Amino acid sequence: MIFRLQGTKTLTMYQYNDTDQTLVDERVAQFRRQTEQFLKGEISDDQFRALRLRNGLYIQTHAPMLRVAVPYGLLSSRQLRKIAHIARAYDKNYCHFTTRQNIQFNWPKLEQVPDILAELADVQMHAIQTSGNCIRNTTADHLAGICVDEIEDPRPYCEIIRQWSTLHPEFDYLPRKFKIAVSGALHDRAATQFHDIGIHLVKNDAGEIGFRILVGGGLGRTPVIGQVIKPYLEKKHLLSYLEAILRIYNLYGRRDNKYKARIKILVKESGLENFVALVEQEWLLTKDVHELSDERIDAIKSQFIAPGYDADAEQDSSLAQQQQEYPAFSTWIKHNTLSHKVPGYRAVFLSLKAPDSPPGDMTDAQLDAVADLAEQYSFAEVRSTHRQNLVFADVKQADLFPLWQQLDAIKLATPNIGTVTDMICCPGLDFCSLANSGTIGVAREINEALDDMDYLHDIGDVKINMSGCMNGCAHQSVGHIGILGVDKKGTEWYQLTLGGSSENEAAIGERLGPAVAKDEVTQAVKTILDVYVEQRLDDESFLDMVKRVGIEPFKEKVYASH
Repeated sequence: MIFRLQGTKTLTMYQYNDTDQTLVDERVAQFRRQTEQFLKGEISDDQFRALRLRNGLYIQTHAPMLRVAVPYGLLSSRQLRKIAHIARAYDKNYCHFTTRQNIQFNWPKLEQVPDILAELADVQMHAIQTSGNCIRNTTADHLAGICVDEIEDPRPYCEIIRQWSTLHPEFDYLPRKFKIAVSGALHDRAATQFHDIGIHLVKNDAGEIGFRILVGGGLGRTPVIGQVIKPYLEKKHLLSYLEAILRIYNLYGRRDNKYKARIKILVKESGLENFVALVEQEWLLTKDVHELSDERIDAIKSQFIAPGYDADAEQDSSLAQQQQEYPAFSTWIKHNTLSHKVPGYRAVFLSLKAPDSPPGDMTDAQLDAVADLAEQYSFAEVRSTHRQNLVFADVKQADLFPLWQQLDAIKLATPNIGTVTDMICCPGLDFCSLANSGTIGVAREINEALDDMDYLHDIGDVKINMSGCMNGCAHQSVGHIGILGVDKKGTEWYQLTLGGSSENEAAIGERLGPAVAKDEVTQAVKTILDVYVEQRLDDESFLDMVKRVGIEPFKEKVYASH
């Protein structure tokens, strides 16, 4: 079950069967009735709140916000065009990509949301379980299936989890929201250690591939690194083991205090050993009854076959000459593309962090253009990342130069992937009713102050994550530099942390000191970078330097004038 485009290219991603489509269509019809009842006053605000959250609809500062699911970050060009259409017809001509690889619309009208959901259903998309106390969108490595360090493609297992978790009656009202991430590579690019459940594909001593299961990770006001609950799990037991974890959480998780309701608190208060014992006891009851068959796994895998790669792609020799003739192109190749497991191909990052644009936002015109480019250059697919960028996974090296030219023309070729200006940033006070402080304006100011690309490239890999409140949607706790907006008697202040990471050597950033005023944030960031440049050893990364010297040298300089 694959799309055929332009007679030559194939799109390989999971396609709905009749059951999938019926479920989504009926969900749209159900929510349409519920919305009409609410607008007529037949159901109360409290009654409607639970219903709208089940369909990804929040009430924000200025308007409703609709969050659309993008399972494991994979989009077709057809779906991207639909998103562009919705942005034009129902919103203010743009959308926002989130850290869960999802899409948000910030300006829909409540009465039109059922129409939006119906439009999404036409292209096999929905907003089910993108909010509420349920199992949220399962995320994955944005380089799944193409990266050189991969043990096995995690996307089929993400799809199996998606199907199992969607409208699961036993886990429809959990103590709190629940997030799962899956990685199939040696390098964790999916922040799995900061999820309620993290899943790694691993090999045992016999060379068999199975899963390592982590539990109890999370961010927000109480960031916690997940712990290994099962070092090796056979593939056939994946769903039964996940169900055992969810049952124990559903039974013992706090429901009297939403700040203590996440599974990370339950694991901490129970102790890992006791929690494991509870899960193992529960699992023994069902593990032989609810097995995942090889046939089921193979059926899902069959929809993630490799596209029709050009066997002669490696023979093209134009790239080196083009890089020599066009220094800007060479810089973009270095920072916005990565090696691919197939010779002659590269993965290309589309930066959604142009200096004058809110991080993670895309206009309808950009969405349409990217859909065209995806069909022309990357088998009609595009992927979203948890750092709020996009990826063309399969670009021939012979196509890199014309692709770069076209991306540059639509402001999606800023060569800043992995640099300071490649910020994760939530919408903040400009949109979110939960936020204490603004983020978009601060991000713009930092970008303007750090507009020297040579300087940014010299600094190297420094990740800034900025959130407008303690919920931590932008993962500030694990930023190399974390920025958290706080409220002080009605004024906006910002707390800084250093040394966080969501990758293999996961770490929670250490608080630098007292919060700084809004007009001091940019200078504080510049000072932190200056200290790094002055005191780093040869080729020493920012994180390595923070580990070596601690935060005191940074603290001394940032607060020197206070």
